[in-house]
Amino acid sequence: MPRLLPGLVLTPDGWQPGRAVAITDGRIAAVQAAGASRPGDVALPDRALLPGTINSHCHTFQSLLRGLGDDLDFMGWRDRVLYPFSERLDRAGIALGAAFAFAEMLKQGVTTCVDFFYLQDSGNENAEAVIEAARTVGIRLVLARAMYDWEGAPKRYRETPVDAARRVRELIAAHRHDQTVSVQPAPHSPHGASPAMIRAGWEVAEAEGTVFHIHVAEGRYEGERTLREHGATPIRYLDRLGVLGPRMIGVHCVWLDDEEVALMGGRGAGLAYCPGSNMFLGDGITRVPEMLRAGVRIGLGTDGGCTNNRLSVFDEMRTCSLLQRVRLLDGTALSAETAFDLGTRSAAALVRLEAGAIAPGRLADLVAIDLAHLSLQPRNDLLKSVVYAMSPEAVTDVWVHGRRVVEHRRLATTSEAELVARLAALTKGWTL
Repeated sequence: MPRLLPGLVLTPDGWQPGRAVAITDGRIAAVQAAGASRPGDVALPDRALLPGTINSHCHTFQSLLRGLGDDLDFMGWRDRVLYPFSERLDRAGIALGAAFAFAEMLKQGVTTCVDFFYLQDSGNENAEAVIEAARTVGIRLVLARAMYDWEGAPKRYRETPVDAARRVRELIAAHRHDQTVSVQPAPHSPHGASPAMIRAGWEVAEAEGTVFHIHVAEGRYEGERTLREHGATPIRYLDRLGVLGPRMIGVHCVWLDDEEVALMGGRGAGLAYCPGSNMFLGDGITRVPEMLRAGVRIGLGTDGGCTNNRLSVFDEMRTCSLLQRVRLLDGTALSAETAFDLGTRSAAALVRLEAGAIAPGRLADLVAIDLAHLSLQPRNDLLKSVVYAMSPEAVTDVWVHGRRVVEHRRLATTSEAELVARLAALTKGWTL
């Protein structure tokens, strides 16, 4: 039973010095007094051990498009960058984009990524390539397998509801017993998925006992379009379809009125909140304190690597808190403790993972940080410094399912230099 011996451990009861974290079969077996060193112990002097962060919404292939669509609005980015450049990606390119994003996330303390993936090419082979990339790099993956049938999207995105539902079920079955991969349905959005497709996604979630993911009210245009086409704003429309409930994870949910916020909370729906992306695209600010009070379950996400353009959940914690302060003109609007929870325990619960906390029985997804790093000085309140001040360089080591995947700030599973060279070769000459 290997044990990790850091200087401090962040447990649900707070910071604990002199503790050992024992790991067995990918889970935390015990958090106990360190005592004398044992063979196999991993000493982590001057480091603190935190639960790994959960990126509750991302599109990994989009990291390949970073820098192409900066300073465009959503429609400009979608039509000039996303659609045309995603057509250039074959299966190997998709896998490389995923590996690139996963590697960057791990080095910044993300131990689980929810990849909302929609380059299907009428099958599951591309999704399997993403899954294999996650295994190789070493991250925990929730594959939110998209279901998309809007005729304005590229053909490779689109499927019929019947085909999409069948393929999602097949992918769920193929990975039902996988220790580090789970698959969940993801009808794209009220504008990207027909009513039949949205219902199909919900039905798969019901039958398979999973949640489902759906973009909702990201930009003001979507509310206007849904009202025009379906006679209701997005949340009311989803409620009329019968899919607004505990299985639904709405992504973004920026443009909601008071009644819609209350409706989400009352139905038990969840939210994957991407504050950095919402700022980057100029979409607006989701009303997080109000949603928390209404009972909406929330996890933080980064969104894609070309609409943020960072992949750090620690960064999203800071952004989330500061945005609510400036929106409400209230420096107490959202605390560091709440922001940290949204990126760890709450996000894990949102996607139904037993992670996000250092406690017996939880998944051994852990992050070590350098207590001597300048960004964590002076040591007045370490958790607040983690949320508001910590540099990504303070992350030294990362474990996923008990496997050390970042060691002394270096990827332990893949060559970073080789990854960079392959990225350069793939994207050479890409420009608007």
